Order: sequence, then C-alpha cells, then structure tokens
Amino acid sequence: MHHSPSTSHLVMLISFFLASKLLLFPGVEGTIGVNYGTVASNLPPPAQVAHFLVESTIISRVRLFDADSNILKAFAHTGIAVSVTVPNDEIPRLTKLNFAQQWVENNIQPYTPNTNIVRILVGNEVLSTANKLLIGSVVPAMQNLHSALFEASLDRRIQVSTPHSLGIISNSSPPSTAMFRQGYDTYVLKPLLSFLRATNSPFMVNPYPFFGCSLDTLDFALFRPNAGVLDENTGHVYTNMFDAQLDSVFSAMKFLGFDDVEIVIAETGWPSMGDSTQVGVDAKSAAEYNGNLIRHVISGAGTPLMPNRTFETYIFALFNEDLKEGPTCERNFGLFHTNMTPVYDNRILRRTTAAAAAANFHPVTCLLVITIGFLVLAINHHAPTTRGEERAAETEVKTGVETSSSLVDPQIIRGETTSEKGVAGA
Repeated sequence: MHHSPSTSHLVMLISFFLASKLLLFPGVEGTIGVNYGTVASNLPPPAQVAHFLVESTIISRVRLFDADSNILKAFAHTGIAVSVTVPNDEIPRLTKLNFAQQWVENNIQPYTPNTNIVRILVGNEVLSTANKLLIGSVVPAMQNLHSALFEASLDRRIQVSTPHSLGIISNSSPPSTAMFRQGYDTYVLKPLLSFLRATNSPFMVNPYPFFGCSLDTLDFALFRPNAGVLDENTGHVYTNMFDAQLDSVFSAMKFLGFDDVEIVIAETGWPSMGDSTQVGVDAKSAAEYNGNLIRHVISGAGTPLMPNRTFETYIFALFNEDLKEGPTCERNFGLFHTNMTPVYDNRILRRTTAAAAAANFHPVTCLLVITIGFLVLAINHHAPTTRGEERAAETEVKTGVETSSSLVDPQIIRGETTSEKGVAGA
C-alpha cells in the first residue's frame, strides 16, 4: 500500500492546476479596482456596499475621495485594499509634520489593520487646480505623511502618492516624444518622482480616452478594430488611445530618468449618458470601453513601450452620482445605480450560475480538470509500486527625496488643455 506517495502526487497535481490558473488567467481580482464616490442621493449604507463588492463583484480594490470613518469601518475584515484621500483643501496644513502625524492618528491608525488601507492619496489632480499654494505643498505634505507612517510603523504597509490628470503632459503625439510641461517637470514632478522611487510608491494618473476622442477617433478610443496610429520614432503602431496615453506618461517619466517607477491608473471610465454634443455617450459604448479595458489591463500584453505587464486600474466610478455638477456625463460614469443594479453589462459582477460558469470555462482549464480526474481514478485503482513509476506518472501530467521649494508659474498651469478630466469625484 503506497498511500503517502499517492496523496502527495495528488497534492502536487492540484498545486500545479492552481499555479496554471494563475499563469494562464491573470487575476482580475488583484488588479481591478473602483472609485467609490459619494456625491449622490439615496446611496446604500457603506456596510451594504462592502458586502456587495465582496460577494457579488470581482472588485478587490477601492479608492475613496476622503477618509470617511463609516466607510473605513464598513470595509474592515473584507480584505479589499482601500486607498484614502486627503482632500485638496487640507494639503497645506500637512506641510507641518505635527499636522501630518495628527492626520494619520485620526484617519489611519483607528482602522488598520482591520481595514486593509494600502495608500494615502494627497489630493486629486492638484496640478490642474492652478493653485500655487496647493502645488507647492503637495510634495512636502507627502513627505510628512510618510514620516508619520514611519513613526507609526505603517510605512511598509501604506504608500503615499497623488493622482494626476494628463494635463501634465505636453507633446503627447507621438507618445515617444512626450514630456512633462515646463514648470511641472523640474520644480514639482522631479522631486515627486524621487519621493515615489525612494518609498517604492506608484506614479498615479487619470487617463480618459473619452475626453480625448472625436467621432473620427471613437473606434480608437473604445479599443475597436481600427487602422492604428504609427509612432515613426519607434515603429510601434498604437491600436487604442489608452495605450498611447499611458506610453506618453512613461516617455515623460523616462525623460526625467524615472522609467523604473510603477504606473497605476487611478481613474478611467466612460459615461453611459451625456449631452448631444458629445460622441459615444451611451450604455453600449460604456460597456464596450470598460469591458475592453478590463481585458486589456489584465492580459499581460502591456503597451508598446511597457510590454508584458499588467496595470492596477481603478474604474470611475462605482455609482452614478446625481448630485455632481457639470455636464450630464459627469453624473453618469457609474457602473451601478445606487440600488446596486448594473447600469449596463459591465463585466464586474461575478458569474455565479452553473451555466455562466460553463460558458466561461476555458478549454485549457477544462483539460486540466479532466486530467486530474482521470489521474485520481488511476491512483485509486493502481498506486505506483516503484519510484520509477511515480516519476513516469509525474511526467505525464506536467506542462510545461528632495523637496519642492519653488512654485509653478500660474500662467503655465493655466495653459493646460480643457479636454482632460476635471477633479473627478472631488
């Protein structure tokens, strides 16, 4: 009787199966997040939202636009990775270390580790505000928050960053020639990137193909088949606007010598409704963009300048927010209504029925399961009697920080393009 080899053989096969799943099908749950904005009426209680995300969706990351205590309590023991935000108007106070320490003591320490807080975001699209005080304060505030986290022994658990609109980029076409705007580059972004590198934190951006597209480029923006756009400097052909935007950011970072800093997509999305002057503002286009986006960022394809990688991506937004100001589209970026029914088929809900699971069952997965099934039967009826037979059975189943002391010229900031996304969710 050789029960021990048979058991370990079976364990090996199951481990191989699970590893194959990870290699063949990159984990959606580890890379896709959502922006949880609250500028809406009739919002469900935070505890209900947290339960819904855990039990009914593939979402494993949430970005908040504040550090709301009720929401942070609701996400305790869910395992969902939470990013909290320091509102823009609080940033100048954090240039004093004692205020940063107090902020961490009040907004982070009471909730961690029960709530999996992974990042503090210092404002949102601060460089787009044209506010010299905010812009000059953002890097010192980030440094002080990191120091406060270090003193609380939380610096290895919680990162500090800040999201940017693409208005920080100039000369973005072709992507290989993109640079940060003069005034941003030396006085703000270089010290900011130095801080991010030193603390192993990501550079966060809010790319929105929706705001950069026209009727002629709608297919390009929605990841639909199209002729593509050639970057003559590199020979790369871009088949979607998202990749072109990300590579513009990468090129600008590389120009300053920071191409080793990770890029995270803090916001991107597509509205399901808009004004008559806007193109592609319908549920079909929103479903198309977000569905194609999810497939793309988890596929491992990367971009032409950043191949063979996935991107941590936060879709904007969890709910339609009916109290937001601005054009119609601003109130209709949500994946769900406030009653938590989907606005459209958004690929965020889990497939729970057997039929859906069967329809989504990859052929390679099926083959692995069948192989394991036959092997279990074989083990039960014919345990290997020699080490040589065991090895033969194994062979059958194997397959292969510097501070920002100067302020930016407000005229430079006001030269920012108006087609970018505004301070979404603020």
